[in-house]
Amino acid sequence: MTTAQIAGNSPATDKFILHIKKEIKIAAPLAVSWAAMLEEIGPGLTKPDGTNLNMRLEPWPGGRYFRDTGNNSGHFWGHVQVIKPPSLLEITGPLFMSYAVMSHVQYRLTEEGRHTLLTLTHRAFGEIDDQHREGVNMGWGLIAEAIRKRAEK
Repeated sequence: MTTAQIAGNSPATDKFILHIKKEIKIAAPLAVSWAAMLEEIGPGLTKPDGTNLNMRLEPWPGGRYFRDTGNNSGHFWGHVQVIKPPSLLEITGPLFMSYAVMSHVQYRLTEEGRHTLLTLTHRAFGEIDDQHREGVNMGWGLIAEAIRKRAEK
């Protein structure tokens, strides 16, 4: 099951605040889910049409998270703020938004018997483009589902 929440403080500040939360149960052990998550958000991340985004994740504190488009070009998405394998990864930076915005995304994996619960939280502050605001909820749902599928293979 997946749940989502988008919330702000007041009508005046809502356009500057984004808060998304997704939860999905994975029928795989914690270590397998962790490895699947790192693969999916790194080199396995694709657009909805299946095009690979060529993402690079350096899985250590301060490590970069970026899209490598070749020839020394690309798009910086953030830095690893916290990593505690196999249960927590936090990334801060603009993510996919190329404008004045700061994001914090947290992937928390919790062992629940023979399953793992993935809680994905994205909080952002800045002048968030309406197109991003509308698409991000669906996008995080697709990523959470892709992590689940990869872990359950």
